[in-house]
Amino acid sequence: MNHPETTAITAGRPPVEGDAPLNPSVVLTSTFHSGGPIGYGRYGNQTWTALEEAISELEGGQTLAFSSGMAAISAVFSILPIGAPIVASNQGYSGVMSLLNSFHASGRLEVRFVDVVNTDEVIAAMKGAALVWLESPTNPCLDVADLPALIAAAKKLGIGVAVDNTFATPLVQNPLAMGADIVMHSVTKFLSGHSDVLMGSLSTNDPALLKRLHDSRSFNGSIPGPFEAWLALRGLRTFPLRFNKSQENAKELVVRLQGHSKITRVRYPGFGAIVSFEVDGTAEQTQQVCDSSKMIAHATSLGGVESLWERRRRWPIESPSVPEQLIRLSVGCEYVDDIWDDIEQALSAI
Repeated sequence: MNHPETTAITAGRPPVEGDAPLNPSVVLTSTFHSGGPIGYGRYGNQTWTALEEAISELEGGQTLAFSSGMAAISAVFSILPIGAPIVASNQGYSGVMSLLNSFHASGRLEVRFVDVVNTDEVIAAMKGAALVWLESPTNPCLDVADLPALIAAAKKLGIGVAVDNTFATPLVQNPLAMGADIVMHSVTKFLSGHSDVLMGSLSTNDPALLKRLHDSRSFNGSIPGPFEAWLALRGLRTFPLRFNKSQENAKELVVRLQGHSKITRVRYPGFGAIVSFEVDGTAEQTQQVCDSSKMIAHATSLGGVESLWERRRRWPIESPSVPEQLIRLSVGCEYVDDIWDDIEQALSAI
């Protein structure tokens, strides 16, 4: 098996033959001649397939690409029965939290919210559940779950496990190898990495589960565009290089942030390119810090080559457990001293 740095570059290429292109083509069609495995433009596309093959090799399971990360997540929940009990973090990505809260309120699902860091609490909530939805590290507080223990406990009880691997990426952890049933990515983030694509993916080793998820994608119409799939695959070619550089920068910035007088807490799991920190000030002053950056983009997203930050509680749907003074910083690939200089001058605004 190749190392991921090699897989990212070599996977999802066309067959090698005389005068064949090195890169896959953008297949812009909704209609296919009969007699092939695709059948119709909502069921598949050769450009999606190239991207799916590359992610499959990185995650170690068969992959489906979706129009967004939330589309991929929604597909997982869509195959659960009405009222099915699921276990999920009480603090995580605000889009998922909003969706699960609405499902719980409507009776679509019975959601048991837990502290994912408390392994005993999570395991205790599993009894009778249909699915355990895990996000590790969590967004934006960067709490880390004991994935091996939680996955093993769920499997012992015959419960499905899905893991959002967007923050850690397959360079850090491989949940399918731990026994998880599904791995989800917001491909928008680190995998594509250039802030120009909305896309999601699901990977699994279970052929029957893959078929159900494929049907959900096809019949709900949550398919990616071929050009977006091509852009995502082009971005994925440099994913390990980008991620490793951003992670290197993040580790250095954590040391500097921990020594700054206007920072009360730094959250970092020891890996990855996301750093969350809390400002010694009010919510308004924290917002002022974000507004004062000159190089770091004040924007909602993460995982791109450029550094981004924001005060997460500026969004009404963000979990109230997230501190008002917390800034989530997605560290990019710029020269680390330039990032730090911008952080320092922004903090000097308060």
